[in-house]
Amino acid sequence: MAHKIILDTDPGIDDAMAIFFAFQSPDIDVLGLTTVYGNVPVTMAAQNALTLCEFAGKDIPVTKGVGMPWVGPESTYAHFVHGDYGFGHMKPEAPKGELDPRSAAQFIVDTARKYPGEVTIVAIGPLGNLALALRLEPDLPKLVKGVSIMGGAAFVRGNVTPVAEANIWNDAHAAEIVFGADWNLTMFGLDVTNDVPFKPSFVDVLAEKNPKLGGFVQESAQFYMDFYSQNREDRVCFFHDAFPIAHLRHPELFELTEGHVRVGTGPLDRGQTVVAPLGTTPSPLWTEANTIKVATKVDHAKLEQLFVDTYAL
Repeated sequence: MAHKIILDTDPGIDDAMAIFFAFQSPDIDVLGLTTVYGNVPVTMAAQNALTLCEFAGKDIPVTKGVGMPWVGPESTYAHFVHGDYGFGHMKPEAPKGELDPRSAAQFIVDTARKYPGEVTIVAIGPLGNLALALRLEPDLPKLVKGVSIMGGAAFVRGNVTPVAEANIWNDAHAAEIVFGADWNLTMFGLDVTNDVPFKPSFVDVLAEKNPKLGGFVQESAQFYMDFYSQNREDRVCFFHDAFPIAHLRHPELFELTEGHVRVGTGPLDRGQTVVAPLGTTPSPLWTEANTIKVATKVDHAKLEQLFVDTYAL
C-alpha cells in the first residue's frame, strides 16, 4: 500500500533530488507539493516546484506558502549553496503550469481532511507552512498519519550556528509550534544526513540509471558539491532531504532515539533542537515536553543503493 505524502519543500538542489526520488518510488503517492521560503524566496520555490513536476511529467497540485519567518524580518537565502535560481548553474525554462490557488497551509488542511489518518507530511524546508496549518486546524495532528522532518541537530553541532541546523534556524518560532504539537513526529537531522557524504560518482550513477531525472540532479549538483567540498580533501555532496522519504519506504535502515524535545528561540540558541532521551532527566521542563523520534544512525551502503535502484525504475 502506497504512502500518501504531502511534500513541503523549498527547492533547492537536494530538494530536487528528494522530489524525483519520491516521484520514482512506486510505494510513495505524492498528493501535492507545498512550498516555503528557505533555500530560495518562496515565489522562486513555488516556480521551481512547478518546474520539477513538469520535468518529471507529474500533474499534481503545487501551492505557494509562507515567505517570511513566524517572527522577525525576511530571511536571507542560500544562493551560495543552491545557485541564483536554486538549481546550481542551471536556469530552467519558466514552467507552463499554474499554482493551485490555495495557500500551502490550506492545502495541507484540506488534504488531511480528505484522507483522515492516511497522510504523512514530509517537511524538508522551514516549518512555517505546518505552523500555519496548525493554526487553521488545531485538530490537524489527529487528522494526519505523521510528520517527517528534515531538519535539526539533536546530538551534533549545527551548520548555521554551533547549535542550529538551517531549516529550523530559518523559522525557529514556527519549529517550536510544530515540535510542540501532539503528533507522531520523526526528525531526520544532521545526526544522520551529515554523517552520509556521497562521492561525486553517486550523481554520475544516477544520471546513468536515469538520464533525464538523474541527469538533472547530476548537472545541478556540481555547484552544490563545490560548496560542500570547500576545506575538504575529498569532493563530496550531501542529499539531506531524501532521508525522510527513504525512511517511509525502508524504516529498517535507520536507528531512532525517542526523547523529549525543546526548540530554542533566543538570540544565542535560535533554532537549537535539544532532545533529552526518555528516562535521562527527571526535570519537568523536559518530561512535560513533547516526545519525538530522532534518526541517529543509517545504513549508508543500503541507503545509497536504494536511491540508485529507485532512480533506475
